[in-house]
Amino acid sequence: MASVGLIGRINTSVVEFPVAQPRRSCGFSRNRVGFRVFAQADAEPDLSVTVNGLKMPNPFVIGSGPPGTNYTVMKRAFDEGWGAVIAKTVSLDAAKVVNVTPRYARLRAGANGSARGQIIGWENIELISDRPLETMLKEFKQLKEEYPDRILIASIMEEYNKAAWEELIDRVEQTGIDAIEINFSCPHGMPERKMGAAVGQDCALLEEVCGWINAKATVPVWAKMTPNITDITQPARVSLQTGCEGVSAINTIMSVMGINLDTLRPEPCVEGYSTPGGYSSKAVHPIALAKVMSIARMMKNEFGDEDYSLSAIGGVETGGDAAEFILLGANTVQVCTGVMMHGYGLVKQLCSELKDFMRKHNFSSVEDFRGISLDYFTTHMDLVRRQQEAIRERKAIKKGLQSDKDWTGDGFVKETESMVSN
Repeated sequence: MASVGLIGRINTSVVEFPVAQPRRSCGFSRNRVGFRVFAQADAEPDLSVTVNGLKMPNPFVIGSGPPGTNYTVMKRAFDEGWGAVIAKTVSLDAAKVVNVTPRYARLRAGANGSARGQIIGWENIELISDRPLETMLKEFKQLKEEYPDRILIASIMEEYNKAAWEELIDRVEQTGIDAIEINFSCPHGMPERKMGAAVGQDCALLEEVCGWINAKATVPVWAKMTPNITDITQPARVSLQTGCEGVSAINTIMSVMGINLDTLRPEPCVEGYSTPGGYSSKAVHPIALAKVMSIARMMKNEFGDEDYSLSAIGGVETGGDAAEFILLGANTVQVCTGVMMHGYGLVKQLCSELKDFMRKHNFSSVEDFRGISLDYFTTHMDLVRRQQEAIRERKAIKKGLQSDKDWTGDGFVKETESMVSN
């Protein structure tokens, strides 16, 4: 399947929102490391981005989950100003999806999980959408009719069945959605049906399913990666090689939130029992940065002159969090748990703080700084070499005067010090 390219340019102050474009080829280079444009002192930083032919007013995307679970909340996201919305994952037969309550558990930074401590971790055992597919499709269509110039992305997941995948793709595309994100990464629920992470952790299976999907899809496709794997670049590579226009990373990390030391039962506790779930929020941010960095380096090295996109996910609550992902090469930044904790208005704070970061460094557009930190990652062996070289240079300077003729009267004390070894 031909890829849809990222159109990299510095935009005017007026943001346009075209209707979704079909998949197509585009030959712009994505190798932008080191590229920088200085903005005029009074110019407002431009947050708009164009990803796989889709124009967004800013790079902030509602991540698939509760914040995109129905028409009402997705409408709210558009009204608040989010760059795009990814709906909660749908499948053909919602009757097989049965959620439980409680389904969340939190980790706080206070001593022994004090209720007054800051929330830094969030576990969920929630499944994909339990609403009938027909209802979700109707709401997708309604949203696209009311917001034709905004980007709505369907998240889909199916069993290991080619016909089922093809039917699901056809039905969601008929609603007018702009792109599809494939959930190859849900860490809990229905692995026996070869769904979610069961596919994302098996590159042979992933290659086959991606082939089915990209032979059918006519809109851009993003593959959502699981972090619960040794080398996340392997499934990312397979996804791109088999026709996906982009990858999203990371989904939640398999976890057990904790054990209640009074009841001796695990959390979240459902009728006295629990099951491992997906971990998110601030505590996963450093892990997500490492995974995104690995994928971005792979994409740059192996797909550098082709136009693929990277959507970063993991613990984003501030504009600085987002800037870190973009500095590593992300085109967009998804937020899910952050919205559940802080509300849909969070996007205004994110935009404001990202603009402050851009002003500080005189960046006029997101493309000006996307990926420029990638070159500062290397191997530990190279770090040793660089430090040894720097030490040799410092020692050479420390040796001081090379000849008696170099002594001066004004700098005599400092010149003496420069040749003292302790």
